[in-house]
Amino acid sequence: MESYKQEFIEFMVDSDVLKFGEFTLKSGRKSPFFMNAGGYVTGSQLKKLGEYYAKAIHDTYGDDFDVLFGPAYKGIPLAVVTAIAYSELYGKEVRYCSDRKEEKDHGADKGSFLGSKFKDGDRVIMIEDVTTSGKSMEETVPKVKQAADVEIVGLIVSLNRMEVGKGREKCALDEVKDLYGFDTAAIVTMEEVVEHLYNKPYNGKVVIDDTLKAAIDTYYETYGVK
Repeated sequence: MESYKQEFIEFMVDSDVLKFGEFTLKSGRKSPFFMNAGGYVTGSQLKKLGEYYAKAIHDTYGDDFDVLFGPAYKGIPLAVVTAIAYSELYGKEVRYCSDRKEEKDHGADKGSFLGSKFKDGDRVIMIEDVTTSGKSMEETVPKVKQAADVEIVGLIVSLNRMEVGKGREKCALDEVKDLYGFDTAAIVTMEEVVEHLYNKPYNGKVVIDDTLKAAIDTYYETYGVK
């Protein structure tokens, strides 16, 4: 596993963004883990987060893209910090764009989007925290496609939960790929999280012990991608 992935897993734990216990998800599923990107709140956390996204994008998609699009609301800071990180790490200027929940009807920046306007020929990478149902893509992909003649290169999320999506056969990222025809990827998968943390001391304690590992395995027996 790449070193930045190992660092990112530890970063999620340190930031209290990736939690273990017992959680009820929006879907009603009872999960032994929960990821909340809203837990990144400080300047140093956001700087690091942008760097991890930038490294994963560079590793997965290369540098041949023009715009980072982050769906409102959580995607807005993700697109901004990753655009900054891309400039600093790779010397490439990419533009950021996000949608508005409500269209602005006045001022120089009126319309449906924040940040850069789309141009014909733009290559776009979508950026999100985590995708469990693909609902945000249902709302934003048509908006992006209608704005200009652009190509969506792919979607990047921070964590692939590796559980079945709405169709109950494939994970949500694969469902998005099949539905829209662009690639999908994550900085890390839940399998990589377990591999890195299981029965290994971190900051003086074992984050995933035998009991928690058994709970995760049981969860995936029901909701995991077969």
